[in-house]
Parts: sequence; C-alpha cells; structure tokens
Amino acid sequence: MNVNNKGGFKILFLILMGIIVLSCKNDKKDKSETSQNSELSQSEKAWQNADEIIKNITVPQFKDTVFNVKDFGAVADGETNNTEAFADAIKACSESGGGKVLVPEGKYLTGPIHLKSNVNFHIAENSEILFTKDKKAYLPVVHTSYEGMEFMNYSPMIYAYKQENIAVTGKGVFNGQADNENWWPWSGAERYGHKEGEPQQRDEHNLPRLSKMVEDGVAVEERVFGEGHQFRVPFFEPFECENVLIKDVKFIKAPFWVMHPTKSSNVTVDGVTVESHGPNNDGCNPEYSKNVHIKNCLFDTGDDCIAIKSGRDNDGRRVGISSENIVVEDCVMKDGHGGVVMGSEISGGVRNVYVRNCEMNSPNLDRAIRIKTNTRRGGTIEDIYVKNLKVGQVKEAVLKINTHYAIYDNQEGEHMPVIRNIFLENVDVENGGEYGILIRGREESPVTGVHLTNVTIKKAETPLLIENANDIEFKNTSINGKQITNE
Repeated sequence: MNVNNKGGFKILFLILMGIIVLSCKNDKKDKSETSQNSELSQSEKAWQNADEIIKNITVPQFKDTVFNVKDFGAVADGETNNTEAFADAIKACSESGGGKVLVPEGKYLTGPIHLKSNVNFHIAENSEILFTKDKKAYLPVVHTSYEGMEFMNYSPMIYAYKQENIAVTGKGVFNGQADNENWWPWSGAERYGHKEGEPQQRDEHNLPRLSKMVEDGVAVEERVFGEGHQFRVPFFEPFECENVLIKDVKFIKAPFWVMHPTKSSNVTVDGVTVESHGPNNDGCNPEYSKNVHIKNCLFDTGDDCIAIKSGRDNDGRRVGISSENIVVEDCVMKDGHGGVVMGSEISGGVRNVYVRNCEMNSPNLDRAIRIKTNTRRGGTIEDIYVKNLKVGQVKEAVLKINTHYAIYDNQEGEHMPVIRNIFLENVDVENGGEYGILIRGREESPVTGVHLTNVTIKKAETPLLIENANDIEFKNTSINGKQITNE
C-alpha cells in the first residue's frame, strides 16, 4: 500500500480503528463474563460443583455377554448351597472380559459373594439370595474394617477387593438372614437377642483388643480376628475399588452396615432400597471414598440412613484419606438415627458433601442432618451443602452438630475437630422435635460458618441451643413462627 496516498492513509486508519474497537468489545465481554461468575452466590457455585462431580463420575459399562448361574450348577430351592456356582460364574465372566452374571427368579442360598473386575452381578425380579447362617462359610478372613478400624475378619456378604468396573444390579432381594438369633446378638444389646454371659463385641478379646492394636500401630495384616471373635460383617463392601454401581436392588436383615464403599472412587448408588432395622444397620457408609453419587434411594434403617466416614482415631490419621465429593439427591429417609450424617468415625476428615431434593419423615428418625465427632476422633468437616429438604418430623433436631460425641468409655483426646462452612437452604420442617438447631462446639475450636437460608421449622420444643459457635447466619429463617435474627 502506498502510504503517501491520502486514500492509503484513510484505509490504514480505518483498519486500526476496527482492531481497537474489536479488542475493546472482546475485553468488555471477558470482563462481563468474569463479573458474572464473580456475582454467582456461594450456593450457586456449590451446586454447579455438585453437577460437575456427577458429570465426572465414571459409571461402569459391561459387555452384553450373559453368564447364567444355573449353567454353573446353581439351584433355586433356598436350601442348596450355591457359593461355588456363583463363584464359578463370576470367575468365568471376569476372565472372558466381563459381562453379566445373571441370577434368575427363585431363592438361592449362598455364602459370601466375591466380585471381580468387569462383572455385573444381576439378580432378576422375584429372585432372593439368602446368605447362610454358618459363620465358617465367611472364612478365610479378609481385609475389612469395623467402625473405622481395619483388620482381618469374616468376609462381608458381598465383597470386592481392589477390583474395577463392578456392579450389583436388578430388582431382586439380598437377605442377610440376620435376626435376634443370628449375627445381631453379637452387638451385646438385649433387644437384639443378646443374653447375659454370651460373647459379644465389647468383650476384651474383641473391640478392646482391636482398639489397642490400632492405638499401638499394629500392622493390619497382624490384626487377625474372625473365628472365635464376635464382629458382625458388612453386607456389601467394595474395598479399594474403582467404578462401582449398585442399582435397584433391595437389602434386608443386614448383620451390620449395609453398603460400605471403602477407599473407593466413582461409586454410584441408584434406586436402592434398604429395609433393615438391626443394630448398626446404617444404609450407606462411604468411607475414605470420593466421587460418590447416591440417588433415588429409600432408607428405612436401624441406624443412620447415610453416614459418611473416614476412619476412627489413629487408623483414620494413619490412612489419611478424606471422604469428599459426595452428592446425595432425590432420596427418602424413614427410620434411622440420622438422615445424612458425617461421623463419628471421621478422623480423616470430610469435605464437599451435597444433599438436595430429599424427604425425611418418621417418628423414629432422630435427626435430619448430623455431624458427630470428639477430641479422640478429631477430623476436619467442611463445605457441607443442603438444599430443598422436606422434613415431616424428627425426634431430636433438624441440624445437630456435636463435637462432644461419646458412646464408648473415654472419648476425650488431643485431636481437636474443625467444623466449618455448613449451608442449609430451602428447608421446610413440620416438626423439628426437641431442638430446631443444636450445635455444641468447643471453646478451643468453635464451629464456624453455619448459614441457614429460607429455613422454616414450624414446631420445635427448644428453637435453638448453640454453644461455642461463631459466624452463625440466619436469612429468612423462622422457628415456631418467629423469625430468627443474627443477633
């Protein structure tokens, strides 16, 4: 271009002006997007994060190949022991590259079921699996845990160890056959069949011995229990597994915790029903686990409906894995000690928990949201979000945070818990029980950052009991028809 020409100057000038204008527009657009993102509330950001967690969870997929357990000798008469037939079908499925192990309609007696990679264990509608009452069938011992303490014990009823891409699916029923004559008496509770003088879990050779091993740092493989000891087993325990799916099945009569994903990631629990009212019959207990999605489930339990864990005392600190990125949605909670609970085995910490669109209602449900720890457990519990919660009635409190939790003898130690950033939004409660909100922090470590927005508790005997807590915020929150102010 000949810049000595006036026309050339004009063209060059227009080109430069166009570049400047375009640059300004892009700059304004970037600033606008940045401003928009910064204007998102903490709640909006949190729920975007929850959606992102769900999006990034790998749900296992399986080949179309079907392995019918009857082809491996299974008999659906409720009496024949099918342990070997189930194991052979699972092995053949896994070794061939995976697929579906099908349990057709009927009743099947079995010992423990051990899943392997790339296997979808599918129990058809109108099928029921009965787990044998013979304790010796759950030997040899395997690497498992009891209330946040790892050890070698009887096998869980359904177990997977260091496997990936596994599933338990179908419309059938898993029946643990636990009752006041089988498994439950070991809890030591008279109402669950224990008789004075009979062995139980708190005898010196059981929990006290295991607790001492944990305190002394004894290697897990040397903590051998099993036969001659009284530790009940979890129902379903994927241990150090990746990409786990539990869908549509029903669990009844569990010995102990029902679903216990441990040190596992990418866990989906979808449409599962838990109806089990025995001792410690928690519905789902993710422990040391991350990227967990629990949805469309019904929990009617003898203990917590969902309880998020991360190890007890020295074991939790030894492992040092927090449970995090856990989303609970569209679930119904009936009986239980708590709807969604964090603790008490929580020494490794819990963070990024999201609960939304759930219903909780029962005269036998003690609390809706609960956090429990003490100075032996310690742990950091942070960034807990609850939204769109409907509560019919609870016995004790809608929200209970307790850093003085004690059920065993001495629960005081030197590990101060930290609890912060708890958000409840759009919570509607008919009957809150004894307390609307119950918070007991520590003078040395107050609970901080509890935020209630659009929370209505229509009835509670005592609206608030708050000790050692800072930065408690109420927005459009009322209890017994009275607005609660930040003062």
